[in-house]
Amino acid sequence: MPSWQSYLVKPAVRLLRVRHKLEEPTFAEQRAANDAMLSHFKFPPDVLYEPIVIEGLPAAWVIQSHVSTEQVILYLHGGAYVLGSLTMYLPTVATYAQATGAHFLMVEYRLAPEHPFPAAVDDARTAYHWLLAQGIRPEQIVVMGDSAGGGLTVALLLALRDEQTPLPAAAVCLSPWFDLACTGESMRTRAKADVILTPQMLKKAADAYLGTTDPRTPLASPLYADLHGLPPMLLQVGTEDILLDDAKRLALCAREAGVSIELEVWPNLIHVWQTLGRRLPEARQAIAHIMRFTRTHAPGSIPSASIEGATKQSTS
Repeated sequence: MPSWQSYLVKPAVRLLRVRHKLEEPTFAEQRAANDAMLSHFKFPPDVLYEPIVIEGLPAAWVIQSHVSTEQVILYLHGGAYVLGSLTMYLPTVATYAQATGAHFLMVEYRLAPEHPFPAAVDDARTAYHWLLAQGIRPEQIVVMGDSAGGGLTVALLLALRDEQTPLPAAAVCLSPWFDLACTGESMRTRAKADVILTPQMLKKAADAYLGTTDPRTPLASPLYADLHGLPPMLLQVGTEDILLDDAKRLALCAREAGVSIELEVWPNLIHVWQTLGRRLPEARQAIAHIMRFTRTHAPGSIPSASIEGATKQSTS
């Protein structure tokens, strides 16, 4: 049964969205506003933040201190390929790192419309290859992303498979956007329930990211890809999300391709509710499910000293 807190989330977010809609900011203005709002975030005392640069891309390690972990999670943020930054997502990633004990590497991939498809996919590949170059084994790595980052997670897996690079142990996709053609039935049936996204918003972002690219191109929209050979995946999506059918349809395609996949549909939950981990019981429960899944599929160990050494090398 949904918690009483979950019934308060939607009205609060709806008020914020109405205010945001009235301002009608550009992508650049939205980025600046998001970064300004979150720039004063203070890390919990038990979470370490190590900014680095990976082949010109801003990135950061976010690590719970004094924890010897068995996992490295490459985190690909959301923002419909037009928004998102280290500053904007550090509070979220810090929450995940604190809850799971995993070593998170977050990369600030290039955004559209300045850098259209396939820039985000190329940057995700760069980050993954960098991890391998540090001596981190594929079986130690989980790729995780939310919203557009969820779609980018599967796009990265496809790109790595096709170039015959060893694949990570598993993937986690939160409220993922797998279909930039926006054909899911929930785009219509859940439009009034969704307090975060609108079909018009996603269409505008898709146009900015795709340019002249066909929206059904597999590395842009993994729903249209051949998914065979991919590692185990966990998909989490809420019923109050216009992307509900993106997750359902990809799960069906993945199973037909022989991929091990767990699909969790959470009642009364909004887009990427996992970010409310400190306030919402269902968010804490979802993160606990993620921790169970990643620990099941990525049992390889990595000494903390190895990550510290990799961090120091990359800043030179």
